[in-house]
Amino acid sequence: MNDNPKKLFDHFKSSPKYTIKWDNYFEIYDTIFKKYENKKITIVEVGVGNGGSLFMWKSFFKDNARVIGVELNPDAKKLEEHGFEIFIGDQSDPYFWKEFFNKVGKVDIFLDDGGHKNLQQVTSLVESIDHINHDGMIVIEDTHTSYMKKKGFKNPSSYSFINFCNLLIESMHRRNPNVIKKNNKFSDKIHSIQFFDSITVLNISLKIPSESIILENDPDKPVYFTDFRHNGYFIKSTKFFNKLFGKINENSFLHKVIRKIFHRNFVFAIHEKNKLRNYFKKFRK
Repeated sequence: MNDNPKKLFDHFKSSPKYTIKWDNYFEIYDTIFKKYENKKITIVEVGVGNGGSLFMWKSFFKDNARVIGVELNPDAKKLEEHGFEIFIGDQSDPYFWKEFFNKVGKVDIFLDDGGHKNLQQVTSLVESIDHINHDGMIVIEDTHTSYMKKKGFKNPSSYSFINFCNLLIESMHRRNPNVIKKNNKFSDKIHSIQFFDSITVLNISLKIPSESIILENDPDKPVYFTDFRHNGYFIKSTKFFNKLFGKINENSFLHKVIRKIFHRNFVFAIHEKNKLRNYFKKFRK
């Protein structure tokens, strides 16, 4: 292994054909793709333009990599002269992806640098996830379009790609038995999700347990502690009444009345919701 491997940016600069990437992408890719160094992999890039990025990936991953491009512009077929596999099709068409994976098989890296529209990004993710190898990943670039109104993206909207990611996050949490929902295809395949500026990474595993299991470090000596998560207002209220009436016995009727009124009180729940609303409002600006 080379002790001083070239960074992706070096391969980007030396690509024989024009390509563009946001400057923050290179450090991200150097980190997340490091595990594939000197390994035989298949990488698919959606949206290849005139091929500059395909040359970059081929140089970065070396000769072990099978580099496949997907493009809507039929002119991209010319890139096959350079040894790339090129498929022409619409990334928002599920039938295209069915035919594609029937021919290509499973892949290790599926990188979406296509049209960046909501339907294009969501369709490509949904239709590819069943065809990613264990320890592979789906990488979606330019996810800032989920917040763009211009250039026809019409975001933010309820159906943006980033909002779809909320469903993916919820699906991962279905593995916890406290979440009373059945696992779906995302629950069983997405090990973790990484969010960066304009890049979302889905880390895929085919060895995910169907259900999370809670563990005890010493099950023969369990400690049952009092749950204080809802006691904040009750404690404050008790201190207030202690000042008025003196120390109140915890077994007294007054203490029970105070607890009944001030523990998990709906008025306090409204107060908490308003405080949360202020946090959300502050950072939506």
